[in-house]
Amino acid sequence: MRIDKFLWCVRYSKTRNQASIACKKGQVKVNDTIVKPSREVYVGDIIIFRKNQINYKIKVNDIPPNRVGAKLVDIYRTDLTPKSEFETQELLKYSKDYYRKKGTGRPTKKDRRSIESYTSEEE
Repeated sequence: MRIDKFLWCVRYSKTRNQASIACKKGQVKVNDTIVKPSREVYVGDIIIFRKNQINYKIKVNDIPPNRVGAKLVDIYRTDLTPKSEFETQELLKYSKDYYRKKGTGRPTKKDRRSIESYTSEEE
C-alpha cells in the first residue's frame, strides 16, 4: 500500500491529498528515509511523520483493505511516539496563551486581568 494511502487509512490525515503533500514536504520518513507519496509500506516498517509540531512514530502491524473506523486503527498500527513529544506540545500551548499578536488592538479588561494575575504569580 502507498504511504499516503496508509496514513489516510489509519486516520492520521483527513485526506489523501494532505498526506501526499506532507510526503512531498519531507515530513514523512519510513525506516529513517524521507519518502515520496508513492512509496510502498510493508508490515514491520517504522513510520515517522510530523503533524501539528509533533513527531509521531508508528509501526505498521498490518495493511488495511481501506479506510478504517477510529476504533479499529490499533489493529493496523502501534503508536511508538514518546510522551515527551506531547509534553512539549502542552508547553507550546501554554506559551501561546500569554502572547498577543501585534495589531490585535488594546487588551480588553479580561485580558488585562489575566496578564496581571500571571505576572503577580511569578513575583
